[in-house]
Amino acid sequence: MTEILVLYYSRGGSVARLARQIARGIGEVEGVSARIRTVPPVAAVTQTAAPPVPDDGAPYVEARDLVECAGIALGSPTRFGNMAAPVKHWFDGLGAEWASGTLVDKPAAVFTSTATMHGGQESTLLTMMVPLLHHGCVLVGIPYTEPALTSTRSGGTPYGASHVAGSSDDPQPTDEEAQLARALGRRLATLVAKVAA
Repeated sequence: MTEILVLYYSRGGSVARLARQIARGIGEVEGVSARIRTVPPVAAVTQTAAPPVPDDGAPYVEARDLVECAGIALGSPTRFGNMAAPVKHWFDGLGAEWASGTLVDKPAAVFTSTATMHGGQESTLLTMMVPLLHHGCVLVGIPYTEPALTSTRSGGTPYGASHVAGSSDDPQPTDEEAQLARALGRRLATLVAKVAA
């Protein structure tokens, strides 16, 4: 079974729920499955190392996940139009993987969540793509042949899946946001299956 790494950082649960929808879409493609992992949090002052497994949710990502998986879907909440610090910190520690070409030619996709409609979703998705390009990944987005991309009234972009949590900080994706996340997962898995064939 070919695996795709679905890697995310989530504080309020929105990005984690999008990750699960993307994993569902991946699972709809024969011969491909999702490996869900999370990025550990960072703090200005580190007193002790993070435990290898968080109290709840997906396990923390390890270097072998990048080696063993044939593609990656990367998610982060939006922080002032950019990826969250833990995701950037994780990328910054991948010098050895960059030098050895661990991610070269692996398909990749990105996803995010914001509190507001114009909270920087697209700029966050684009900034997450930049390090993936440096690592040699082949990027996958959502084409306008997906009907929900033109009918959504909240999240969803051609650059990747997204969610608008709103003023109530609702982590649950709308039906259209979930459809688009699954479509992104399917598209990523379809490309991974073609590359692996």
